[in-house]
Amino acid sequence: MIARSNGAASGGGSRYIDDDRERGVFRVDRATMTSPEVFELEQRQIFDECWLYFGHDSEIAKPGDYVRRTVVGRPLFLVRGSDGSVRCFYNTCPHRGAEVCREERGNAKRFTCFYHAWTFDTSGSLVTMPDEEGYGEGFKETCSLTTVPKLDSYRGFWFISFNHGAEPLHDYLDGAKEYLDLVVDQAEEGMRILPGTNDYAVKANWKLMVENSLDGYHGLPLHQTYFAYVKSLGGGISGTNLVGEGGRELGHGHVVLEGEAPYGRPIARWDSLFGEDSQDEIAAIRARLVDAYGEHRASRMADNFRNLIIFPNLMINDITAITVRYIEPLAANLMRVRAWALAPREETGQRLQRRIDSYLTFIGPGGFASPDDVEALESCQVGFRAHPNVQWSDISRGMTRMPTVIDEVQVRAYWRAWAARMDGRPIPPPVEWPETPIPAHR
Repeated sequence: MIARSNGAASGGGSRYIDDDRERGVFRVDRATMTSPEVFELEQRQIFDECWLYFGHDSEIAKPGDYVRRTVVGRPLFLVRGSDGSVRCFYNTCPHRGAEVCREERGNAKRFTCFYHAWTFDTSGSLVTMPDEEGYGEGFKETCSLTTVPKLDSYRGFWFISFNHGAEPLHDYLDGAKEYLDLVVDQAEEGMRILPGTNDYAVKANWKLMVENSLDGYHGLPLHQTYFAYVKSLGGGISGTNLVGEGGRELGHGHVVLEGEAPYGRPIARWDSLFGEDSQDEIAAIRARLVDAYGEHRASRMADNFRNLIIFPNLMINDITAITVRYIEPLAANLMRVRAWALAPREETGQRLQRRIDSYLTFIGPGGFASPDDVEALESCQVGFRAHPNVQWSDISRGMTRMPTVIDEVQVRAYWRAWAARMDGRPIPPPVEWPETPIPAHR
């Protein structure tokens, strides 16, 4: 049973959320995390309609470079052709359906289906086939690989859409472009994906990982082991500036949590854990950022963390290091997480080592944070078995004050966009802060 929200209070109502701004209450029906019917509807209303992340330009840098992935269950591969053009193909042979690209990544001039040896070039054209004489004239020209309907990139990030009528990617990204710029512009020579993929399954609904990536409230209680570890090594963990920082809506369902980092950041925020001999180098990087972008923007790049969600399922966490996380929904109670470390191309030697250490220590699959998060999300999914006896999950924190880094304005914004797309309604405009008028007696 999925409840309907208070339409008068929320400006339209939804089957999935209780959005009562008069009372300062925002709740999500837990059936959104458990119902197979909701999961199936998501495929049509969200994943068949939106732009979805596929990969990064650095993974297909040279002609013939390719990467193979699934995107919401569909087998695909992205390849840079001999002409330099980038194409994304459905990874299925037009003959009998076998996968044409069978390696995760590599470089190839041609792709040969192992089943019947039909061979395709990097433009998708069928170039050779056994016993070509057994087919009619012109048959070969009708059997090219099929491209996805839409493919485009922004600042090196490649996206696809299965929707022929999808709006241009530049428009879809909306306010998220500012935050992608803040990440990419940290690099002097552009960004690259470091070798290696973190690939793991989580026995929980995929939207829980979205919530977790946006949730500043859980940081101190859940990750206390990490903070204790850093302090034990003499690291400079500090409190964050809670007032005046926090979540933002960026349009089209994209949201961000931004605030002053309480830890060192490899790009240009020195910490004693990086070693005394790194101070001058980090100071020089910061000076370059200031010279190129001014003090304010350089400070945002160097001093602030940002957890960016590009709707529906791409997360770029620019925190102790930068991770690009793609969340693959597999079932109502199961997701696959694939994550990659992003780094400036010019980083080598000790600079790159600092970044890798920072990445693996906190957000790597065996670091302090990720196992904590996975355990918490799987515990939530177990707890959801109580539904419908316990129907709601609460996301009301901060509705009656200006947002802080531990409030949930960005999580509510994501859920409002999700619910609108599921209901077939326009995404509501950003709310004013605070979302609920603060009574005079408070």
